[in-house]
Amino acid sequence: MDYTIILALMGGLGLFLYGMKLMSDGLEKAAGAKLRRILEIFTTNRLTGMLVGIFFTAVIQSSSAATVMVVSFVNAGLMNLSQAAGVILGANIGTTVTSQLVSFNLSEIAPVFLMAGVIMVLFMNNPTVQKIGEVVLGFGVLFMGLTSMSSAMSVLKDSPLITSYLQTLDNHFLGVLFGFIMTAILQSSSVTVSIVLLMASQGLLSLPICFFIILGCNMGSCVSALLASLSGNKGAKRAAMIHFLFNVFGSIIIFTGLSIALEPITNFFLSISGGNLGRSVANAHTTFKIIEVLFMFPCTPLVVALTEKIIPGEDQKVHHNELQYITEISLKSPATMIPQAKNELKRMADMAQENLDRSIKGFLNQSDEYLNKIYHREEDINNVSHAITDYLVKSNQLSLPLADQKILGSMFYVVNDIERIGDHAENFADYTKTELKHNTGLTGDAKEEIKKMYEAVSKLLKLSLESFMAQDGVNTQEDKLAEIAALEASIDKMERRYQKHHIKRLAKGDCEPRAGLLFSDMLSELERIADHSVNIAYSMSDEDEDEMLAAENEALATNN
Repeated sequence: MDYTIILALMGGLGLFLYGMKLMSDGLEKAAGAKLRRILEIFTTNRLTGMLVGIFFTAVIQSSSAATVMVVSFVNAGLMNLSQAAGVILGANIGTTVTSQLVSFNLSEIAPVFLMAGVIMVLFMNNPTVQKIGEVVLGFGVLFMGLTSMSSAMSVLKDSPLITSYLQTLDNHFLGVLFGFIMTAILQSSSVTVSIVLLMASQGLLSLPICFFIILGCNMGSCVSALLASLSGNKGAKRAAMIHFLFNVFGSIIIFTGLSIALEPITNFFLSISGGNLGRSVANAHTTFKIIEVLFMFPCTPLVVALTEKIIPGEDQKVHHNELQYITEISLKSPATMIPQAKNELKRMADMAQENLDRSIKGFLNQSDEYLNKIYHREEDINNVSHAITDYLVKSNQLSLPLADQKILGSMFYVVNDIERIGDHAENFADYTKTELKHNTGLTGDAKEEIKKMYEAVSKLLKLSLESFMAQDGVNTQEDKLAEIAALEASIDKMERRYQKHHIKRLAKGDCEPRAGLLFSDMLSELERIADHSVNIAYSMSDEDEDEMLAAENEALATNN
């Protein structure tokens, strides 16, 4: 066989794979944040989850990417197994869109898409247009690759060596195995089915054996999710196993039907496809997936229960100084990086707030009961802070959806603000040690003022975290931000008022100087915590510091 044919095949396959990746990545970067939002909102039950799965996978052109994203969502606690099962079923149908597109043979207009994509990527300054250009360019590259492969395959059918080898695939089980291995290697059932479609069109494969290869492709497509889930929690592993079991059971159902009525089924697909072998393969692929989903959808609870038997037990409790939601799987799905990082930041903030509660309680009660816990937890907060920062740095080196790039930048500041809040809790613990060492007690009025101010600061921190978790980099909660600005302004006013009260107590001799110094430092620390809390709330807002200051001044004027 002429080596030029092999080179043409390799080049065509390379272009096809690159075009698929360019399309998928471009779509994910242009609309990944919105698609993720759709996944979060519309997967409350299995039926809507399945419809979302069809739409989502049809858009990003990759069931593997969709399933890895679902596994990541389960790993982060954003989706339960029943919801994941619905999306996975839908993804199985959505992935057939690629083979349908390939079967229409749009190679003649591929150069138009190629040129249009190049113009959009190279000569347009708008980032969104550039990402859409990547999709268009990928579409053109994909079909240019198909053209190259198709030309090479038209020569292969005249090779006795190739035809004799492909005839060995007439064994149905070998056909399934061939499809499984090819898909496991290429990490995409869409690519493998497209290649099978081309081979059938060129007469290299008979239509019946294509059906069995498709079944192998279905099972091979599970490999990506199974590998991705290895570093995840048990929920992630179960979600990947659900995908695998669905495809295995579904393939068994179709295999049985084909074994019983192969000739009628072959004639049926030829008749509805006008005798076109390529269209027959694409239509069979879609039909098989729909039949599998119709059979497996009612059995979803049983499949979920079976995965819990195959992967039993609960996850070991994560230590406070370790990451809970972020694992190696997080970097495999860029569109899920932000939700997982936000969950980790919320967990870190909860630890900081718990430390604040302990430190204030210990100071006001003049108790050293919590001191060791506070210092140990502060070490945990620092460790988690470093780990999250490392993750954000790695994420920043990848191609993220456009809306997520803004959020990622803000998260570097949020990590620092939360870490500083943890430092203030440690400072309060130091004040408690000083208080106990010198037997320096505050007056009842001073304690009450510290308590009131901390209650306001604690409320502000909670509101800020809620606002941060709810924002998505596109839509901000203006009403909540206004409430936060007003509360922060009232805390500033409270701090100035209490400092005046403190000076009066010192002047009257009601408070000893050392205790007065601790009180003043406590108020200043609480005011700084309020500042850090506001930074967290406004981290994803488009408002600049001048606008924030204006909002605070307006709130102060209203309070006065």
